[in-house]
Amino acid sequence: MSDRELSKAGFETRAIHAGYEPDPTTGAVIPPIYATSTYAQDGVGGLRNGYEYSRSANPTRTALEETVAALEGGSHGFAFASGLAAEDTLVRATCTPGDHVVLPDDAYGGTFRLFDKVEQAWGIAHSSAPGSDPEAVRAAIRPGETKLVWVETPTNPLLNIGDLAALAAVAHEAGALLVVDNTFATSYLQQPLALGADVVVHSTTKYAGGHSDVVGGALVVDDADLAERIGFHQNSIGAVAGPFDAWLVLRGLKTLGLRMERHCDNAEAVVAFLQDHPAVSQVIYPGLPEHPGHEVAGRQMSRFGGMVSFRVAGGEQQALDVCAGTQVFTLGESLGGVESLIEHPGRMTHASVAGTDLEVPADLVRLSVGIETAEDLLADLDRALGGA
Repeated sequence: MSDRELSKAGFETRAIHAGYEPDPTTGAVIPPIYATSTYAQDGVGGLRNGYEYSRSANPTRTALEETVAALEGGSHGFAFASGLAAEDTLVRATCTPGDHVVLPDDAYGGTFRLFDKVEQAWGIAHSSAPGSDPEAVRAAIRPGETKLVWVETPTNPLLNIGDLAALAAVAHEAGALLVVDNTFATSYLQQPLALGADVVVHSTTKYAGGHSDVVGGALVVDDADLAERIGFHQNSIGAVAGPFDAWLVLRGLKTLGLRMERHCDNAEAVVAFLQDHPAVSQVIYPGLPEHPGHEVAGRQMSRFGGMVSFRVAGGEQQALDVCAGTQVFTLGESLGGVESLIEHPGRMTHASVAGTDLEVPADLVRLSVGIETAEDLLADLDRALGGA
């Protein structure tokens, strides 16, 4: 398919065909793992298709970067060694000491730690505002200083929803860029660039890879000048995705659409079960009509995702007991793999924000609902909640 034809194709078609044409010599339909650090040159400075050194570019990574960009509807993609490496590179490419960033008030703990302990020491200030409230974000902006408005939607782990079109308007009014962490929603369920965002961030460790066997990150933009700055910093800092890691994420992306449908189906079944369970005091899921972000999520997401959080009636100890009591759900950090995971955010993924304004409830349990048989997941939760 031509690039123009591919740009008009459906998501699953782009996921399979973007970024790579079958090898003209062998006909291989899957990109090879180019395990090389350097490339023969056609004379001094005569690069072969732009490749000279694999920190600067590698064909396997190029295939991933083009695929990620195609799936987000952007023109430029960048693959990194981790999601946090992507975030740090973005900050260095867009901010200088004295600048300011607005973060969501329930940001992922790793993102908060990056800004609070690393970027702040470099001279980048930050403040927090609920990403679900554009007016609160506007109030948190410092005129002339704020360079980035950062939003996660849904957020981790409270699954709050930000109105991306409204937030883009607020950020652009102040001369700032809107950065959207699209890890939870994925490019299959949500397209932030089409809603006005300037940068999309992914931890490709999660749904993009999808099999809990790789760590990676990505940025996607649709502005050539911004892409040039990011590309320069990606090469200069060097926290790039290795060829095998890039290949694993590419493999995962080919089935992202199929997997997300099953993740969503199973999550909806889990939510319905938890809502009727006497040990559960609150179920948090954007697909529920009572969720405060339900209407916005319905407008900007095609479905409501595979992440579910809930609070238990028995407080923190019961939450810990539930996390320790499952057999199909694996107790572990991360998310977005084919297997279901359960965790206690307050003691695990969000321990770094304990004692701050971003601290999460102690009775909160977070689920990454996998693609197992739904009935097995429900029986497992029922046992852990004391129903068996």
